[in-house]
Amino acid sequence: MRKIQNAMVAVVVLTSLAACGNTKGDRALSGGAIGAGAGAVGGAVLGADPITGAVLGGVVGAAAGAVTKNKDVDLGEPIWK
Repeated sequence: MRKIQNAMVAVVVLTSLAACGNTKGDRALSGGAIGAGAGAVGGAVLGADPITGAVLGGVVGAAAGAVTKNKDVDLGEPIWK
């Protein structure tokens, strides 16, 4: 049961960190990167495979970044621009 609670917390954190940038593409890209990093760390902490965590975190982060709107979140220009 503890692993499920930790996984749910990880999903909430990943979703909240997913949207950086001012276009959908920027937010999807940065959300995927943030999600992959957090998923790898989360997977390792929870005793799962970090690669699986990175893949799942990246997918969740990219999806969350892509569905947000400019008025919802705008953290400015991403570092790659």
